[in-house]
Amino acid sequence: MKFLIVLACIAAASAAPLDADQAALVRGAWDKVKHSEVEILAAVFSAYPDIQARFPKFAGKELSSIKGSADFALHATRIVSFISEVLALAGNSATAPAIETLVTELANNHKNRGVTKDQFTEFRTALTNYVSAHAPWGDNVAAAFNQAFDNVYATIFARL
Repeated sequence: MKFLIVLACIAAASAAPLDADQAALVRGAWDKVKHSEVEILAAVFSAYPDIQARFPKFAGKELSSIKGSADFALHATRIVSFISEVLALAGNSATAPAIETLVTELANNHKNRGVTKDQFTEFRTALTNYVSAHAPWGDNVAAAFNQAFDNVYATIFARL
């Protein structure tokens, strides 16, 4: 499910879009972890098994048995790539419509799969915990990261 991608959906799609400096802070942290796709998804599943249970290919299986699989790596890469795409657009008001389109599509896809606001919130928590533990992180990065999630989630939650 692309739901986990939101995760990452770090951007500026609503009332208080990230400015260029805030977007650079978020991208700087993201750049330190974006090559750890499998570890990011494993951290999400480990923290919130209910999210893993939403994936037919992974439901009911031990995380240790799926973490090394091609299916797991492929899905982790999809999630991280989506976040990276949104972040590449963040911080520029001219690209806000593109971010809105991407996030709206994500929201609609996940609504159709029955993904809840609580599961999106769990994903946010797990991703934030992972990034903050593996990238340079201060109050300024945390504030920008949270604003980005607030923006993206405002769009998603309006469509769930």
